[in-house]
Order: sequence, then C-alpha cells, then structure tokens
Amino acid sequence: MEIRYVELKDKEEWYLLDRHLPDSGFEEKVRNKQGYVVVDEDKIVGVLRYNLFWDNTPFCTMLYVDEKYRSRGYGKLLMEHWENDMKAMEYGMLMTSTQVDENAQHFYRKLDYKDCGGFIVDVPGYEQPMEMIMIKAVQ
Repeated sequence: MEIRYVELKDKEEWYLLDRHLPDSGFEEKVRNKQGYVVVDEDKIVGVLRYNLFWDNTPFCTMLYVDEKYRSRGYGKLLMEHWENDMKAMEYGMLMTSTQVDENAQHFYRKLDYKDCGGFIVDVPGYEQPMEMIMIKAVQ
C-alpha cells in the first residue's frame, strides 16, 4: 500500500472514483499537489483532494474509497497522511464537509473533527440536503 500525490498518469483511474472534479481541475490538483491517491497492488483504491478555504485553510473537498476496499482503513490513512502534510506546512486548522444524510460525518468525528455549522442549498437544479461543515485543530 502506498499513498502519494496524484500524477497526470492517474487521470483515468482517478475519474473512476471522483466523478465531480471538472476536467480542468485535475491538472490543477496535480500541479498544486492538492490531490492524493492510495494505491494497493498497483490499483488506485482511494482519492483525496483539497482546496484552501479563505485562501488559508485546507478544506478536504473529496475523500472517496472504492466500495470494494472500504472498512480496511484506507480512508483513515488518507486523512492522516493529508493532516500530517498540512501540519508540516504549518496550517493550524483543517476543514471538511459532508451532507447530513451521509454516514461520513461519523467517520470524521472518529478522526476528531467537530461540527461547526452548515448551509442549505435550495437553488433549483442544485438542491441537496444540508451540508455540514467540520473542523479540526492540527498542532
């Protein structure tokens, strides 16, 4: 098992797991080192990507592990790897989010993220359940 930054050669496998990132965004994640992959037996089984919220706070915008590889610790390892990188870059707080109807909130709480608010999207064509924002101090 290996966790590393996403590379251009990973594009096809990346999009098997992350169907939300615009095509132009993939090259940006590679260039800015804002994406990670977890590789098991030469196959990408999980991805994590992030942006900077307020241009100064790392915000995990996607964590996804292939269903066949869930409950094996890959998601936790990806998050810990990202958290350690962000701590090494001297960030003091991390953010992520999940919809209130998703089980991911329980996963993040186990990793010491706490609820800090949310918002409702009710724009026609973009409606979704409330998005819960979660934060964690890293020091």
